[in-house]
Amino acid sequence: MWVVERALSARSVSRALVATDDARIFDCVTSGGFEAVMTRKRHATGTDRVAEVARDLDAEIIVNVQGDEPLIEPETIDRAVTALINDREADIATTCEAIDQPVDVLSSAVVKVVVDDAGRALEFSRSPIPFPNQAVSRHGSIEAALEREPALLSTFRKHTGLYVYRREFLLKFTSWPQSEAEEAESLEQLRALERGVKIKVVEASAPSIGVDTMEDLERVRALIESNVKVAV
Repeated sequence: MWVVERALSARSVSRALVATDDARIFDCVTSGGFEAVMTRKRHATGTDRVAEVARDLDAEIIVNVQGDEPLIEPETIDRAVTALINDREADIATTCEAIDQPVDVLSSAVVKVVVDDAGRALEFSRSPIPFPNQAVSRHGSIEAALEREPALLSTFRKHTGLYVYRREFLLKFTSWPQSEAEEAESLEQLRALERGVKIKVVEASAPSIGVDTMEDLERVRALIESNVKVAV
């Protein structure tokens, strides 16, 4: 519900639908007055689930905001949509943000991205990329390198759970088989990169926390409770 409300607050979003195979989620969303669509259960990725719904939509641009991003800023969504519209060579746009905690560099739940000078994705991984090989050689481990050379943190970028697609490309993309790298990392964007698809990456307007673990859930609950108290 938090994600739907934030998506609808974006200036570029005209309609928000929750694609789910779980009747509990469907009932929760619709009882709150929002749109939900039941999809078939078996989908390799969230993008494939979105594509099932997109086939029946009359829209040139499809935004996939993952349901585990309750703190995503509407402005971040707008930035990604604008980036795709302005970059005619790209078929996907997504967002990234700074990493300010060494634990996030080491966490496999936090996806890292490397971007070229034109703002296009070169690689995504759950492992630390770009790997600070020289620093690790100096200090013996990446943990020690991050502790003794704090400036290394600035070389890493976190990938935010948001994708913007041209609808025609989305339907083509989801017809392709999963790649070995995609299955190994559980990252569907690698399916596109390995086929030479250009992915535009823009800076998120504010940090977000993807809820992938119980620790993430508690962090988000604390932040939401704090913001509510301040607002009151």
